Amino acid sequence: MKFWFRLAFISSCVWSAWAQPATPAQTAPAPTTDKAPPPQSALDAALFYQLLMGELNVRSGSPGSGFSIILDAARKTRDPALFQRAVDLALQSRSGESALQAAQAWKSAVPENTEANRYILQILLALNRVDEAGKALSVSIRELPAAEQNAAIASVPRVFARVQDKKTAADTVEKALAAALKQSSTAAAAWTTVGRMRREAGQLALAVEATRQGRAADASAPGPLILALSLANAAPTEMTPLLAQAMKGAVQPELRLGYARHLIGLPQQAEAMQQLARLNAEHPSFADGWLVHGLLLQETGKLAEAEQKLRQHVTLAQASQDKEAQTGLAEALMALAQMAQRQGQLSQAEQWLAQVPADADPIKLASRRADLLTQQGRLEEARQVLAQIKTNNTEQATRKTLVQSMWLRENKRLDEAYTLLKQAMTEQPQNTDLMSEMAMVNEKLKRFDEMESVLRELMKRKPEDPHAFNALGYSLADRNTRLDEARQLITQALKLAPDDAYIQDSLGWVAFRQGQYAEALQLLQTAFKARPDAEIAAHLGEVLWVMGQRQEAGAVWREGLLLKADNDTLVETMKRFQFKP
Repeated sequence: MKFWFRLAFISSCVWSAWAQPATPAQTAPAPTTDKAPPPQSALDAALFYQLLMGELNVRSGSPGSGFSIILDAARKTRDPALFQRAVDLALQSRSGESALQAAQAWKSAVPENTEANRYILQILLALNRVDEAGKALSVSIRELPAAEQNAAIASVPRVFARVQDKKTAADTVEKALAAALKQSSTAAAAWTTVGRMRREAGQLALAVEATRQGRAADASAPGPLILALSLANAAPTEMTPLLAQAMKGAVQPELRLGYARHLIGLPQQAEAMQQLARLNAEHPSFADGWLVHGLLLQETGKLAEAEQKLRQHVTLAQASQDKEAQTGLAEALMALAQMAQRQGQLSQAEQWLAQVPADADPIKLASRRADLLTQQGRLEEARQVLAQIKTNNTEQATRKTLVQSMWLRENKRLDEAYTLLKQAMTEQPQNTDLMSEMAMVNEKLKRFDEMESVLRELMKRKPEDPHAFNALGYSLADRNTRLDEARQLITQALKLAPDDAYIQDSLGWVAFRQGQYAEALQLLQTAFKARPDAEIAAHLGEVLWVMGQRQEAGAVWREGLLLKADNDTLVETMKRFQFKP
């Protein structure tokens, strides 16, 4: 009974998939129309029985037999759907060779069907037959309609990403795209793909050359410029002039924004500002341009201009339904709240935070709310806001611990911060973010030996990370001890991050401690120009004061107060020199 019921069910599934629906019964003659009669189904009794037996074999645990039967039916009917079913059955059975056999039969029987090419290419790559996959790629691109070729070429790096030997993959793809590289309609896309493959293979010089070739093939194509941006940090000498030249003309707003972000990272903030101003003027409805411009202005202390840009972003983002726009909206609103808070406009800051979307990052939002409550003197409420953050995974739990510790550290509750971190590190003793925060807490507690031990361990774990080197070097310089060693540590950090203003500040501070005032002044002025910061202002002002330039020192300290009036280093420095702003 069960067998016949199962057979009837499978029969109904096969029939519904392949037979044309019957014409409903009518009580009156159907009106005459000029439409052609519906096409007759290819499913006759013999084919129905063959498909039924194939599917029964699959369901009863004999996928190999089922595959053979379905493939035979596909060959007889030349039906693409049956060929695809045969390929899928072979893949489900983990038989790559059978899947390839079916896909090649599909291609032979229905040569105009481009889906067969896609299967052949992916199966060959899964079988690690890279050279054959290259040949299949060449055929696949050539047989596509001209309008679809560039999109297909752009997707090639993703298709070949599974190949372990990146150099072989790059060589194969460049060979397969030989014809596309020579055609004016596809050259830019093809060179971009070749460049991406060379970049992933670590062949920087070849990636740079591919970028130049793509740019030469079509100066209006965005692909080569996107590739150039991805190579800009690794090959600044070659890519910076190319990008600068391209940005003189009209480009897509995303590209100009990407270039501005690159300049910010160098850091070349003045040039970045120019690009962002042009972006705002040329694409006033591009919300991200206003956001990045506003955040950069905020970072450089130009709060009035920053507020204007961020307000514009909020207006555009609130009118958009795009999910990414909502992420930017949350960032802009929290930045506006922070600026209002710094200017003492606490009720305005609360209004900005009230508009933050419900799905915003809960840890960032809680941190901003706690900061606002702290400024109002509502310390326990601030502590509770941070303690009540809900986390869904280990990463979020770590971030919660870090923001709690930072708040405790900034509010002089150092023993509580130490206890919190100790508990977290019993569960994650290898977490380098927790270790970094622990080092900072230890320094504040004047547990310098424990701090140094943690930082030395961080240097071993992350030898390419400059921050542990800088932290220990700065601590030694600030305590005016082991200054030669401090300089060595900070110099090592600067080699790893030559454009980091905070590390430049550390080197300037150790030079000052060593009595090298001219060097200290030059380093600190450079650092403060690159990144206006209250702590850097404290150091620069002290150097100027000691060198007899007291008026200039006062101006720098006042500027530092505008950036962060409660910075401990700045407040202590002005108090020590009895300077009253």
